[in-house]
Amino acid sequence: MAGFVTSPFVDFWRKLPLLIRAVLSGLFVFAIVGSVVMWLVMVFIPAPWSIFVMGIVLWVYWQVVSGRWWFGRSVIAGREYCRATTLSAGVGLWSMIAALLIVAVLQAGFVVTFRIIEFPSRLWTLAYDLTAVPVWIAWLFVIMAALTAGLTEEVGFRGYMQVPLEKHYGAPIGIGLVSIVFVVFHLHQTWAPSVLLLLIVVSAMWGSLAYTSGSLIPGIISHTVADIINFSYWWTDVAGSFDKRPISETGFDVHFFIWLMILGVSILLFALSMRKIQAKRHTRRKENDPDGT
Repeated sequence: MAGFVTSPFVDFWRKLPLLIRAVLSGLFVFAIVGSVVMWLVMVFIPAPWSIFVMGIVLWVYWQVVSGRWWFGRSVIAGREYCRATTLSAGVGLWSMIAALLIVAVLQAGFVVTFRIIEFPSRLWTLAYDLTAVPVWIAWLFVIMAALTAGLTEEVGFRGYMQVPLEKHYGAPIGIGLVSIVFVVFHLHQTWAPSVLLLLIVVSAMWGSLAYTSGSLIPGIISHTVADIINFSYWWTDVAGSFDKRPISETGFDVHFFIWLMILGVSILLFALSMRKIQAKRHTRRKENDPDGT
């Protein structure tokens, strides 16, 4: 009976183009916890208990999507799409450097953008009002929301969506396609139009980090750290607020020059880190297979 019910869907699914299957799979893996479950938990469970419940949910989520709590082909798929969970010392070090450089690019990009155009503060306010809760609960919420976004988006976009596209179209096209989907998915956010170019650049950097390092872990850490800053500073005033005026009013000042330099240098150092990761992985492969067999 089960086979009769599921076979038509499986046949239909397999007939869909790979691009559609990859996009739908990635969005589902992301949204089931990153949007649906988190919304349900935050709405129906009062803080701070909702934060601890989400911590448990994320732990279970990782066990399932990485194939640890599944069987048969799901184990293989989970391990393939979630990539490696352990890295050699050299690859791990340079991957973490690259991960932090992405954070620097994103934050410097925000500052530079909002020195060129006026910061639309009213459009950059989170739906959650954190002024009504104690500061320690606000910080716990920020950290948990950032971890949820970092984990589920990297697994969904850079894992389940990007891996099959990499294999079919090659890494550059796979990363590019995922970056486009990533930006399109965020277009419903009121803050997105002002930073579209920055979003696609940072998404491509996370995709490149996942592919080059062979792991989602550095990207998850990078994404989480970036969103802790975003949620606490750019989208709430938990960590302060941005009050600089555009350079059209102030002129080309030291503040703008410094952040423009941070942006440029961070991008260059990221490219260098990618080369270092590639070299470390190549050396590792030669050590494991010196005869090339």
